[in-house]
Amino acid sequence: GANLSGAILSGANLSGANLSGTNLSGANFSGANLVMVNLSGASLNGAILSSGYLSGVNLSGASLHKTDLSKADLSGTNLSQAILGGANLSQATLSEANLSEADLSGANLSGADLSEANLSRANFSGANLSGAELNGADFDGTDFTEALLRGARNIEKAKNTQKARGLL
Repeated sequence: GANLSGAILSGANLSGANLSGTNLSGANFSGANLVMVNLSGASLNGAILSSGYLSGVNLSGASLHKTDLSKADLSGTNLSQAILGGANLSQATLSEANLSEADLSGANLSGADLSEANLSRANFSGANLSGAELNGADFDGTDFTEALLRGARNIEKAKNTQKARGLL
């Protein structure tokens, strides 16, 4: 794909674009409209997507290491097998998102909405999920080892909690 690393695209309307495999490391997309964009396999390491509109985006297999997704709308987004280690997802909306087999180790998801999200076989080891909404989330094979879950809401209403690792 193309190399757009470091590009400043804040507030841009890129809805429906195909950016699969593109290098967008360090790019600034704050407040951008990325609804239904194909970013599968893209590199967004260190990119800024805070307060962005990313509902329905395909980020499967994308690399989002230390990416800022705080307050972003990621509802219904495909993040399966994405690498989100150390990413900032605080207060992000991830309702009905697919995070199966995603790596969120050390990520900040404080206050995030993960209701009805598919978290099966995802890695949340060392992640901060304090105050996160987990109603209806699927924990099948999810790793919460050393994750911070203080104040997380509706864990008892999540699915497959008995199949998760690291839950007390």
